[in-house]
Amino acid sequence: MHPSPPVALTIAGSDCSAGAGIQADLKTFEHFRVHGLTAVTCVVSETANVVRAVHPVPPEIVADQVDLLLDAFPISAIKTGMLYSAPHIEAVLDALSRYPAIPLVVDPVMIASTGDPLLEPDAIAALRDELLPRATLVTPNLHEAEALAGEKIHTVDDLERVALRLSEQFGTAFLLKGGHLEGPECTDLLADGGHLHRFTAARVAVPGSHGTGCTFSAAIAAHLALNHPLAEAVSHAKVYLTETLAKSFTHQSPAGGTVHALNQGTTL
Repeated sequence: MHPSPPVALTIAGSDCSAGAGIQADLKTFEHFRVHGLTAVTCVVSETANVVRAVHPVPPEIVADQVDLLLDAFPISAIKTGMLYSAPHIEAVLDALSRYPAIPLVVDPVMIASTGDPLLEPDAIAALRDELLPRATLVTPNLHEAEALAGEKIHTVDDLERVALRLSEQFGTAFLLKGGHLEGPECTDLLADGGHLHRFTAARVAVPGSHGTGCTFSAAIAAHLALNHPLAEAVSHAKVYLTETLAKSFTHQSPAGGTVHALNQGTTL
């Protein structure tokens, strides 16, 4: 019998275009030879160009998926993505409470890269007060980091200061990503226990980046499932994300125009 791979669980929304959400997470897990499980929180009608509708799964069904998978598989890492509402967050936290030792990567999915809100207003307090302190690592995008910190981030120096402050405030590691800042390089900062780790790569000029947050956090979770230390997991995930951008696709739409997609199946 073939040796069993480590197991990772993603608790997130379903993106029908497969560029983000659980589809992106599964492709990323598979790339790193980690067996991926899914608990679906929302069914989202979207592409890289438009979000048409969000259909939430009842919180009790989300909890039942998580409970079943935690009891059935030796899960080594968990990541959360789009959780939608306070009842969804509370249902997930209740299910996870029985397994506090499993590393948890939280991609907050509060605000899209376009600035559009992706989390119900009633969920923000539950996210801040209950979910983030439970996380092993939090991976907000720039808009989300600004919302959590209550200030604008314009430079890498700002990024460094805010990363340290958020990590201290919530008592967990924070990875702040510099993809939306200006400059020829993209610098991400990991604040963990008062220490800063810097990860820098040349900026990849691509027309679309739909799913980068999901892919990055899933790659980190995959490496945690493979028992890598946190900073090492982030470093490997950063290299992978850069490759998915550099080798991304452009599809021609039958209706006219184009749609872009990351290449999560890239071979490093």
